[in-house]
Amino acid sequence: MSNLNKALLIGRLTKDPEMRYTPSGTAVTNFSIATNRWSTGPDGEKKEFTDYHNIVAYNAGKRNLAEVVAQYTRKGALVYIEGRIQTRSWEGQDGQKRRTTEIIANDVQFLDSRSGGAADGTPRQRPAASDDIPAPDDAPRDVDPDEIPF
Repeated sequence: MSNLNKALLIGRLTKDPEMRYTPSGTAVTNFSIATNRWSTGPDGEKKEFTDYHNIVAYNAGKRNLAEVVAQYTRKGALVYIEGRIQTRSWEGQDGQKRRTTEIIANDVQFLDSRSGGAADGTPRQRPAASDDIPAPDDAPRDVDPDEIPF
């Protein structure tokens, strides 16, 4: 029997990405995205719900994914994430056991138009990646960056 652990998400960054380095010098970028879905609420009416996902991008081999994400994305940017789901546990400084689930990104594609800028309207450069396929300028904007609580 085979196993599969794959996550595919399209959403908007909830804040600017944060890049740091491991003790061995590997770049790691953490960010989160918000995705929207429709479901029936407790009152029986269709309602829109927002889910938040923690994403981790590493530099691996010759792929500088962590650096590219940190350099070319900002809060509100629309991205496509492909990766795997990982849950990890640790003990906090207070002695309590902590647990988190995150998506380890294998691929990140920028879906904002090439002429578009960051969420605040400032222009930004785009990577010259051949697999970076932008969405049409009239792509739906599910999450309003100004309504993201963090």
